Parts: sequence; C-alpha cells; structure tokens
Amino acid sequence: MSHTKKRAAVVGGGIVGVSVARQLAREADGFEVTLFEKEDRLAAHQTGHNSGVVHAGLYYEPGSLKATLCRRGVGLLREAVREHRIPYEECGKIVVALDEKQASRLDDIHSRAVANGVPGVRLIDRDEITQLEPHAQGIRALHSPHTAIVDYAALTAALSEDLRAAGGSVRLGEEVTALERHKRAVRLTAGSLTEEFDLVIACAGLHSDRLARTAGEPDEPRIVPFYGDYFLMHASKSHLVNGLIYPVPDPRYPFLGVHLTKRIDGAVLLGPNAFLSSGREVYEGRRFVPRDVREALGFAGFWRFAARNLPAAVREARTALSSRRFVAEARKYVPALAHHDVTRGPRGIRAQAMDGRGALVDDFVISGTEHMVHVRNAPSPGATSALAIAEHIVSTSLQHHANS
Repeated sequence: MSHTKKRAAVVGGGIVGVSVARQLAREADGFEVTLFEKEDRLAAHQTGHNSGVVHAGLYYEPGSLKATLCRRGVGLLREAVREHRIPYEECGKIVVALDEKQASRLDDIHSRAVANGVPGVRLIDRDEITQLEPHAQGIRALHSPHTAIVDYAALTAALSEDLRAAGGSVRLGEEVTALERHKRAVRLTAGSLTEEFDLVIACAGLHSDRLARTAGEPDEPRIVPFYGDYFLMHASKSHLVNGLIYPVPDPRYPFLGVHLTKRIDGAVLLGPNAFLSSGREVYEGRRFVPRDVREALGFAGFWRFAARNLPAAVREARTALSSRRFVAEARKYVPALAHHDVTRGPRGIRAQAMDGRGALVDDFVISGTEHMVHVRNAPSPGATSALAIAEHIVSTSLQHHANS
C-alpha cells in the first residue's frame, strides 16, 4: 500500500469500539485511525441502553478475561471520569439473600470476589443490611462498597474527543457490511465504498457474529438478542433505595432476575427481565424484524437452550406480561414499594452470545489475526471493562504488527 502511515479501522461506536479506537490513536504512532459507526450518534445501542453500573468484579471466574479486565477496567474508568469531570458515584451494592439456601451461595460469591481483588467486599447480617438500605429486607448479604454508577454515553462521548485529539477520525452514518482479507490488508465495505486497511478491529456488538461471518470467521458464537425491560421508580419514592440491591444468582436460571439500581441522575431502575427480542434493535413498540427472528429461531443452539431453561422462560414471561409480577419481584427486597410507585422505563437489548450446544458464552471472546480482530462477545461487565479491553486488544495487535 502507498500510504506513508498504516491505516487502522475500528467498527462500532459503542464504548468498547470508541475505547479501542482511542487507544490505537494514542499508542500506535504509525497508524491513521478511523472509527466507523452506522448510526448518526455514538453509544446508540447497548452502551446507551444499560443501567450505568460500574461492576467491581464479584461473580466472575478468577483468572478469566472477565475478571482480569473488569478489575483493570475499573481503575482506567476512574482515571477517565476524573480527567473529564464526568459524574461518578460509589453508591455501593448489596447482594441480598432472602433465605438460608440463598445465604449459603453468598460464600462462593465472596470467595470469588476476594480472589478477584475486589476491595472492601464483606458479608453482612440483617442489621447491617438495614443500616445501608433502611427499606431493604434480607437475612444476609454481600456488600461491595466500591461498586459505582456512571453515565456510559457521556463517557463514550468524552473518549471520542480523546480519539479526535490524538488524530483519529469518526465517521458516523456509515455502516460496515463486509470485511475481507486481501493479501496483507483488509477490504472494508461501507455503503457503496470499499477501502483497504492494514488493521481492522470489529466491535460490532449486536451484529458481531454477522460481521465476523463476512470475514470468514467461524459461525459461532451466534448472537441471540434478549430484551430487558426496566421500570422507573417515581421520584417521590427514590429515597427507598440508596444504591444497588441485587438478588443472589440462582444457578437454575441463566439470567439474574429483577434488581434495583440507582442511576447517576438519581432515578431508580427496577429490572431488567430477559426475553427473546423480536429484533436486535427493537427498543419500543411491537416492531418485528423478520431477519433477526428468523436467525434466532433457525439456530439449533437456541432451541437447545430453550429446552433446558423452561422454568426460566416461565419466570421471565411472567414479568414480561405482567407489570404487577415485575414489581412483585422487586418488592421481595424492598417491601415498601408498590405497583403504583413505578412507571414503565427504558428497554435494552443484550447481545447474548450462544454456542451450538445452547450454552451461553460467559467470558469475553476476542479472536482474529494480526490484520483483523473481532470482539465476538463482550457482555456485562463489558462497559466497565471497555478501557481494559482496548488496552488488551491494542497491545496484542501492535505486537503482532511489529513482528510481521
């Protein structure tokens, strides 16, 4: 190629993509960096529809990418919010056990949290629960005092300014539809134009599997979209929750269930539930995207997952169909909450990666070569870990290029 500088493209304008592009622009002196985003704004999908929790690293398998990059990501995120003066609050989190069976599972979570280096985490009794959350109930809990909340869309915007300041560019409204290896370059197709890049890093979120397939990557993991609805507590009742109140994960169910989350603007969210979405980007109404539904229902892995998780489907269907049941789940932890204290809130769509056996892919999945990298799975705590994911990908990619 005739360029004096190598060219790098990052696909996806969520917090992971923007973090990767920023890291490249700052660290790769020999690269000209371009970020492609198909929407007319950044953080339009998962980043802009999540609850804003900065996870401390309680649940993740010690030594996994999730555990390692979450803890590193928290530190990098805190530096970024201080630099950009973005509101950030360590409101703390309690994982609450309602009975002895749930209480016994807290020990394992506590052990994982300690192994992951989560600061200040400890088991607390009923009295300490009410000291932290006067309106909550439970017999035992795990307290993570440094779990925090932030506005991820605002952080993404700030990181994009860092990218531009480092010489990178952002191209909005340009959907990348195909990637193809061509000798020692990658051909990137966006709209009617095809351009060549020395390095492409795809952080395509809800469409990560589709873009990977265009590049000849394996068919799996596949993305199966699950929506999660939230309810918003009326402002007059927001005093009922000081921070984050979570249930103890139940191994019988693949999803966590309804929890209560304080947002950085002071509002309190209830949710989310988890149910198969009628589209990868259907955030409101009853819109139906035939291709998305066809791909999900045509995937044998989904049916294997569904067959193993019928009790979970029943539980999630109840909260999807009945707002009273939804609120009743939250009332198990905060009894003073009433159905008339909430109103329907936002919806998010999670890019749930699944393999052909119907197993949910738990850890981050990053694959590729020295010329093309694909982030195939970056579930929660993906946003928390974004800056560490970027650091990990960019250092590996630059090392490959230095050796090629």
